[in-house]
Amino acid sequence: MKRLHDDRIAIVGIRAHGRHGANPGERDAEQAFDLDIEVEADLTRARATDKLSATIDYAEVHALAVRIVREHSYVLLERLADEICRALLEIPRVLTVSVTIAKPRLLDGATPSIRVRATREDLDHVL
Repeated sequence: MKRLHDDRIAIVGIRAHGRHGANPGERDAEQAFDLDIEVEADLTRARATDKLSATIDYAEVHALAVRIVREHSYVLLERLADEICRALLEIPRVLTVSVTIAKPRLLDGATPSIRVRATREDLDHVL
């Protein structure tokens, strides 16, 4: 019987700057985006061995997400989140990724956000 994995690594409060948005001018200058990332993975070996090489490197997850926000420009946050999910799913132990992206204080002080979840199987699907 295949074991279901409920091991998760979360990185919350990532602040990244990029040029994303649908409204006029939103992509003209960098703006702040707040990201929360949750990764589901098989961490059985990490728990048993206490070896960093057996887990997922938080710094790698952080750097990958920040780089995608900074280097790409999308109209929709959903597309940005999907690109981050797809990149993180390339990490061997990652099974599922959830990315929440917020645009701080965009709407008269309110912060809208979106959440996208993707699995390894989603990599096979083409738009």
